Parts: sequence; structure tokens; C-alpha cells
Amino acid sequence: MAARKITILGSTGSVGINTLDVVSRYPNRYQIIALTANKSTDKMLEQCRIFHPDYAVMRDPISAENLKEKINKEKINTKVLCGIESLEKVASLPEVDIVMAAIVGAAGIRPTFAAALTGKYVLLANKETLVMAGKIFMDIVKKNHATLLPIDSEHNAIFQSLPNGFTGEHKKFGIRKILLTASGGPFRKSSLSEIKNVTPEEACNHPNWVMGKKISVDSATMMNKGLELIEAHWLFDAKPENIQVVIHPQSIIHSMVEYIDGSILAQLGNPDMRTPIAHALAYPDRIECGTTPLDIFKVASLDFEKPNFTRFPCLNLAYKALSSGGSAPTVLNAANEVAVEAFLESSIPFTEIPSIIEKVMEIIKPTDIFTLEDILEIDDLARNAAYKLIDSKKDTHKLT
Repeated sequence: MAARKITILGSTGSVGINTLDVVSRYPNRYQIIALTANKSTDKMLEQCRIFHPDYAVMRDPISAENLKEKINKEKINTKVLCGIESLEKVASLPEVDIVMAAIVGAAGIRPTFAAALTGKYVLLANKETLVMAGKIFMDIVKKNHATLLPIDSEHNAIFQSLPNGFTGEHKKFGIRKILLTASGGPFRKSSLSEIKNVTPEEACNHPNWVMGKKISVDSATMMNKGLELIEAHWLFDAKPENIQVVIHPQSIIHSMVEYIDGSILAQLGNPDMRTPIAHALAYPDRIECGTTPLDIFKVASLDFEKPNFTRFPCLNLAYKALSSGGSAPTVLNAANEVAVEAFLESSIPFTEIPSIIEKVMEIIKPTDIFTLEDILEIDDLARNAAYKLIDSKKDTHKLT
């Protein structure tokens, strides 16, 4: 069997690194064609040394020049490219079979679209593609006969618990509800007053998962689950009222599907991103990927809680955005990205994140969207509104 050729969008992030770990175990089964990153030159150089991709793309021009100089000095046979157009190029190369879409944020949308437009196996770890452009993207996937496989542990678990992956035929298969599990993050038991002065380091200290800073903060606010709620709506053709968020602090059950006969099917496993990555890479086969087998006797018990919307206002805002439809999820996502960035830079307190998002959603009313250009325009408007709100608060809220 010929090796399947892979492009990894966002290879220096946590999902990209875990993907390379799985791929490295099967040199005859997978071949890396292209790797991409933003500014992580040293990590990219090390990956090029090991995997010898045909292309390495850096979104940042200065980082691209630095990488090119180092690649040439070491005489590594990898072509260094730069910019969003190059990301789209390596996502749509004719020789590529699989595209791991793992760029965090809105920056990942265009190359993910490029992969779907050319009928690739798209392994989707970029939340924003579905949050901001769910209907448009799903239409492109269907029209171009692309194969879409979810990498988020929750959506991958749902996929595995459905009778035929993506069906869109819930009544036919007797599906009543999707149960989307959430760990509750590092501040699950903290009061609002206790989290007012938390630091970025504390917010990024997730109890179960090792993730990047942005997604770790999203987990702490539960916006991560709000974005996954919107993703699940588009992936599985599920109405908001048929998706229930369940706080499950152990992160052993990664999500569940409830059927009308009373059955609930769940996917369990240790919290390790290599499991959903391996499932998607080998689908419909199964491959070993280095994860530690789950010891159910050691786990002993599993706990479940209802989320408190007062305690986690970001989750409530996500439900509102999904119900509003149109451009509302795009505004939600853009405002969140800007607010999280400001928090990580210590420009606003942690508890100001949902406040910024809510105010931006009030400023920019939902409108219909028809094209990717519409989405990017709304995204820009929402970001500018968020930046203005944050600038007005910096002097009074600057953290020390």
C-alpha cells in the first residue's frame, strides 16, 4: 500500500506535534509533504530535520526568512514558503491525500477551505472553520466530495458513537440527544470573586489536558465548549436544544450520544490527543498510537454536573450566538480571540473576557452571510470593536 501523503497546518502546535508523533510510528504508511507554522522557527527547523517535508510554510515573513537561512545552512531539502497563499497552496497540492487542519484561530479558515475545495481528507482541529463558516464549509465538503473527520476529542467521540459517523438522519437512527462533555477547566469549583485576579499562568494550567495557551484559556472560561457546541450543530446536523453540555471533570468519557430507546453510547479513553488523531488518520482502520490504555479500576468513579451559566457566561453566550444564527457565531469567535489575547497580555482581567464578548455582540447585530468574504468582513468588524473596548479599559484594568 502506497504511503498516504500529509500536509499538517499548524505543525508546531499541540495537535500538530501529536500528529507527527503518531505519523513517526508508521514511516511506510504516512509521508509528510508539508508542514506549516506561524513564528515557531526553531520547532519547525527540528521537524524539517526529522521529517524532510517538501515544503515548510511560515505565515510570518521574518520567521520564513530566518527558517530559510537555517534550512539552507544545514542543506535540508525543504522549500520554505511564506504567507496565507502558501498555506492554501500546500493544503491543496494534488499529491496530498490528508490535510490536518490544526491552525488555531481564524487564520486557519482559508487553508482549510482550500483543502475541502480540492476533495481532501480533512482532519478538522480548527474550530473556527465551523464556528464562523459552518454552513458554507459543510456545503463545500459535500459538493467537492471531501471527507471530513473531527479531531476534537469530543466530536471524534460523537462520531464514533453514531451508527454511521455523520448521518444527518437523526430520526432514522433514533438519536435523541448529543451529550457534549466538558472538564470544567481549572476553575470549576472557584467562585466568581476567586477568579477575578487569576493570572494567565493559572488559567493555562488545565487539570487534564496539555494544550496551547489560547485553547487553555477557552477551557477555563468554557468558551471552548461553547465553540464545540456550534461545531457539533454543523457536524451532526443537531439543533441547539438537542445538544447538552455535561461537566465531567475526569475527562474519561469524551462525549456521548443518547438514543430514543434509552441507550447512551459513549467513547472512553485517557485524555490523550493521539487517540482521536490516530482514529482519523487510519479511519476506518485502527492503529496503535502510543496512548496508555485506560485502567477503569484506577479511575473507579465518574462524576457529572450541569454547567452553571452564571458561573460560565461564555457558554451561555455561545448558545445565544448559535440560536441567533447568521453572523453571530463569527462575532462571538472574533471577540473571544481578541479578549483572550488581551488577557494573556495582562491587559484585562480574566472576568472581563465574557463582558467584552457580550458587548461586541450587542454592537454588531446578526446579519445573513453567504460567502467567505462576508465572514472575514464581519470578523474584522468584530475584532475592531473588541480592540476599542479593550483600549478603553487598559488604563483602569492593567494587571500588575
